[in-house]
Amino acid sequence: MGYSFDDLKAAGKKDWQNYIQHDFVKQLGAGTLPPAAFRHYLQQDYLFLIHFARAYALAAYKSRNMAELRHSFDGMKVIVDLELTLHVDYCTQWGVSEEDLARLPEARATMAYTRYVLDTGNRGDLLDMHVALAPCLVGYGEIANWLNSEANTLRGADNPYDSWIAMYESEGFQAAMRDEINWLNTRLATVTDERFEELTTIFRDATRLEIDFWQMGLDLSF
Repeated sequence: MGYSFDDLKAAGKKDWQNYIQHDFVKQLGAGTLPPAAFRHYLQQDYLFLIHFARAYALAAYKSRNMAELRHSFDGMKVIVDLELTLHVDYCTQWGVSEEDLARLPEARATMAYTRYVLDTGNRGDLLDMHVALAPCLVGYGEIANWLNSEANTLRGADNPYDSWIAMYESEGFQAAMRDEINWLNTRLATVTDERFEELTTIFRDATRLEIDFWQMGLDLSF
């Protein structure tokens, strides 16, 4: 019997819930998150995206055929040419210039998660790395959907973080999330029980590091 991404989430159910429903996320949805916390998160997320692009470059190196190579190249190109540009523009709206971003020190939570992903990719194969990245790519889409299901979520001009939610509920991001889940499901369907246990460990560890990333924003920690 094969496995799926839902099985990964079920194996790490408690950590996944603590990630998706973290206090940072709840406060963001309610519009009560301190602006300094969001600004700190935004700046560190810029650094995360740079390493995210590096991960896709590593994925290209690890690719075994043209389909995998194109998939990895397209992912890196979207981050470098689109997401980082949009992120810089978004940071500017929050009073953080591109020059500020260039001088940023990395927070420990940023270093821990990004280096974990890169180390996982170096040690393992494409599936290992995609599982390590899944809490970010899939998680943000699920967070937007969860926020929209919550009665305490405030949408519209009264919530200064409404545009953040809109970004991840957008059809473009939701489509990318579905594509990634399908990619994972196809490969998880053929893994052995022993291999699935290895991937479960990677997924849980990455999810715990994402929790730390949210907490970093609340604590304003470096």
